[in-house]
Amino acid sequence: MADTSNESAELFDGTAPYYAAYRPGYDERMFTYVAERIGLDGTGWALDLGTGTGALALPLARMVSSVIAVDPQPGMLAEARALASGVTNIEWRLGEAAQLASMDLPPLRLVTIGAAFHWMDRAAVAQDLDALIDDGGAIVLASGGARGDIAPAPWSDTIREVRIRYLGPERRAGRGTYTHPAERHQDVLASSPFSRIETAHWDRTITRTVDEMAGLQLSYSYSSPRQLGPDTQAFLSDVREALLSFEPSGVFEERVRTEAIIARRP
Repeated sequence: MADTSNESAELFDGTAPYYAAYRPGYDERMFTYVAERIGLDGTGWALDLGTGTGALALPLARMVSSVIAVDPQPGMLAEARALASGVTNIEWRLGEAAQLASMDLPPLRLVTIGAAFHWMDRAAVAQDLDALIDDGGAIVLASGGARGDIAPAPWSDTIREVRIRYLGPERRAGRGTYTHPAERHQDVLASSPFSRIETAHWDRTITRTVDEMAGLQLSYSYSSPRQLGPDTQAFLSDVREALLSFEPSGVFEERVRTEAIIARRP
């Protein structure tokens, strides 16, 4: 799905507090790996595109002199600013990937994109970044990996059944529906100026309570408070009930992955 000026801000409208509270974030080992592979030494500028609540920008701020963190959703930026209390080298900007050429950016050592690249016109973004990233610089895509890399949690179908009752079987996105792009990120980048690609991943197990599991659902674009509207509280209640029927202890373990795709010029 392409990044569009009217809808990109709507995709995660109302999700920011839940995103910050319940998304697992990225494995710390990824940041160490990226810093070593790219040679980050506390200098230079980085751009975090689609920053959300700053899950990449905040750790990255320790590794470069300045970070420009961009997101189309004002609520996300407000949450990120609150989480960044005391961090002085991040500039938070309202904007989106389609505006890269007009952002008046400095030469960049690194551009990071979290689990947002699939919302963008990926080929166009990579081409635009070629004019902005220094020689020797890189694009780093951080995510939970490709679909199917990690087996779904055993209760996934339980939550999905509740979601379908409220929102229907199609995955919603803004005012429409969402279809995941068929072409892998690596394949898109292989046809871009940043065609030298390496991929690494790190797995860990996290534990959540039933309330955390319910809150997590409101962090997704396809079951956001905007999508659910007045049914939000009923949805949360039904998710909790269904999960406790599945696992009466109310404790849920899940294997999660952090994947980093590092793309550089040949």
